[in-house]
Amino acid sequence: MKAILALEDGSVFQGAGFGAQASSCGEVCFNTSMTGYQEILTDPSYKAQIVTMTYPLIGNYGVNEQDVESWQTHVSGFVVRELSPIVSNWRSDSSLHEYLAKHGIPGIQGVDTRALTKKLRVRGAMNGFLTTEPMSAEAAVARAKAWPGLEGVDYVKEVTHQQPFLWDADDSRSARFNLVRGNVVQDARQVRDPLPPADIPIVALDFGMKYNIARQLRQEGFKVQIVPATTTAAEVLKYKPAGIFLSNGPGDPSALSYVVSTVNDLLRSGIPMFGICLGHQILGQAFGGKTFKLKFGHRGGNQPVKDLSSGKVEITSQNHGYAVDPQSLPSDVHVDRVNLNDQTVEGLRHRTRPVFSVQYHPEASPGPHDSAPLFREFRDLVAAKG
Repeated sequence: MKAILALEDGSVFQGAGFGAQASSCGEVCFNTSMTGYQEILTDPSYKAQIVTMTYPLIGNYGVNEQDVESWQTHVSGFVVRELSPIVSNWRSDSSLHEYLAKHGIPGIQGVDTRALTKKLRVRGAMNGFLTTEPMSAEAAVARAKAWPGLEGVDYVKEVTHQQPFLWDADDSRSARFNLVRGNVVQDARQVRDPLPPADIPIVALDFGMKYNIARQLRQEGFKVQIVPATTTAAEVLKYKPAGIFLSNGPGDPSALSYVVSTVNDLLRSGIPMFGICLGHQILGQAFGGKTFKLKFGHRGGNQPVKDLSSGKVEITSQNHGYAVDPQSLPSDVHVDRVNLNDQTVEGLRHRTRPVFSVQYHPEASPGPHDSAPLFREFRDLVAAKG
C-alpha cells in the first residue's frame, strides 16, 4: 500500500506503507538510536508523536512481548528508510509490520530519512500527518496544518495507569536476564538473576512510567507502589513511603499544574525524591522554575552529559522535547549536569533537601549504562534519611 507523510510546512514524503491501514496526526521527530524500536513504540513519552528512525534498516530482529515499556503502544506513526524483509532473532514473537498492524499504527518506508531529519533540525519539530489510506497529498498537508500540536495539552492523563498497583508483587518481571549455564533444561527466555529483598517502600507517581524504570527500582531493593498522576499528596503519604519517585511522561510539562501542586506539597514532607525526564521538569517547576520547548528535542542513545561536580561525562539515552530554564531556578537549586551538545539542563539537585533529578534515562535498555548508578544513589539517599 502507498503511504504519505505530510508536514505543516507543505513538505510531502511518499513511500510504501506498512503496519496498519490507518491515518494519524502527530509531532514529527527523529530518534538517532540504532536499536530499540519496540521500546520506542511502547514508551508513553512518545504519545502523539510520529517517530522517524535515522538508522537506515529497522525491524531486522522483530518484536518480542517481554521488552515492552508499558501496557500499550503510544506513537502515532513510524517512519523508516527501509523495513527489513527478514526477521531473525530467537526471542522474536512477531515482525514489526505485524506488531504495528495489530496495534493500529501506520508506518511508512522508502522515505529519505536523512532529508527529513535535516529538515527537522533546521526548521524544528513540526506537526505532521501520516496515512496509509488513499488520499491526495494536498489533503494530507491540510490535515497536518489543522492539527493543534502538543503545546498546552495534557497527555499524561491518557497514558497514566488509572488505578494504583504494587509493581511486580510476585517478583516475576524485574530480575535481570541471564544466560543458560551448564546443562540446565529450561526456557532460555526465562533465566534471571536473583532479586534482593524489597525492603524499602517507595511511591512512584506514574506520568507515563517506563516499565524498565520500575524493574531497576525493584532491582535496587525498592518495594514500588505505582499511583496515577492525579493522586494527591495526602493519598501518596498514606502509603508511608520512604522515598518518592517522579516518572517520565509525554507532552508539555507546563500543562501539568495539578501535578506540580502535588509535588510542591510532597517536597514539604522532607521525603527523599528522585525524578526522571518529565519528573525532572515537574520538579523544576515545583522549585519555582519554568520550562521551554526545544527546537527539535533530544531523542537517541548517544547524548553526552557532563556531571559538573565530578567532571565525568556520561553517554546517555534521551527522549524529550522540553527543558528546564536554568535562569528561572532559585538559588537553592543547583544545576549539576548539562548537555554538552547545547548546554541545556540535564540534572538538578536541591542544596538542602534530599531531592535530585535528571533529564535523561538511566534505565535505558537498549542504551548506554553509564547512568545506571543513579538508582543506587537514590537508594543510598533514602537509606541515609531513614
